[in-house]
Amino acid sequence: MVPRVLPVPRARRRAGGAAVLCAALVMAVGGCTASGGEGGENGEGGTASGRATAPSTPGGSGKVVLPEPGAAFDYQIGGAYPPPAGVRVVSRDRAAKPAAGLYNICYVNAFQAQPDSERWWEAHHPDLLLRDDEGALVVDRDWDEALLDISTAAKRARLAEVVGEWIDGCAAAGFQAIEADNLDSNERSDGLLAPEDNVAFAELIADRAHTAGLAIGQKNAAGLARQGRDVGFDFAVAEECGQYDECGAYAGAYDDRVLVIEYRSDGLAAACAEWGDRLSVVERDLDVVPAGDSGYRRRTC
Repeated sequence: MVPRVLPVPRARRRAGGAAVLCAALVMAVGGCTASGGEGGENGEGGTASGRATAPSTPGGSGKVVLPEPGAAFDYQIGGAYPPPAGVRVVSRDRAAKPAAGLYNICYVNAFQAQPDSERWWEAHHPDLLLRDDEGALVVDRDWDEALLDISTAAKRARLAEVVGEWIDGCAAAGFQAIEADNLDSNERSDGLLAPEDNVAFAELIADRAHTAGLAIGQKNAAGLARQGRDVGFDFAVAEECGQYDECGAYAGAYDDRVLVIEYRSDGLAAACAEWGDRLSVVERDLDVVPAGDSGYRRRTC
């Protein structure tokens, strides 16, 4: 579930097995309930405590609640678990339940297809998957994800309806915001998509999120931070911006409303040294597994 800004390949994470399967079922049959392995502390979404004053948002239909700059953050897209003490903001896969009493961000793979959903896309919207001149799917090989075809206004409009249903589902579940992954999918499109295509689609889904009463966060693509803010993104979710010296681009565009995930100790050290007093920073294991699983790691500044 995690994109990268090239030239250096970076790790992108996706939801764990049960969550991915459930997400595929949501798309296929329109319903699925998943606990995401939550403990007793997590229930239906309650009052969001890690939030700032709700301002009007560009392109929206009213007011949404934004995450508070610097709020303690946990990244749980690989599987939900009781948030550590002091955490006020948590991001979880859209198939999981929100954490009661916290500011909850709903992970949505907005620009690429989840690995287990290709059959559904082929059955229902085959022309909305990006294909090369020979008709073969264009795939993000690192994570086996077919890219969505956002190359024309007509296809973007249709895709916005599909992704929009997921966004509406996040709102109904009690989330306060959307994490829209893969804003940089054009970098993996073999030249078939341009950054302008991604920005144009981003505007559509930002409008849909605001209409649903949700904030929406840009996921990665530091070079598009200013454009992202202009088309309606409210905050940023940035992987390894400390590692790759990109945090400033997000902080400047989003007034320090930036949730930073690092996967290496030196990246955490860099992010904390320069941004630890301003941004929300956490180090997670590369697979973002739930607490209690082998390989789990979580550290903060």
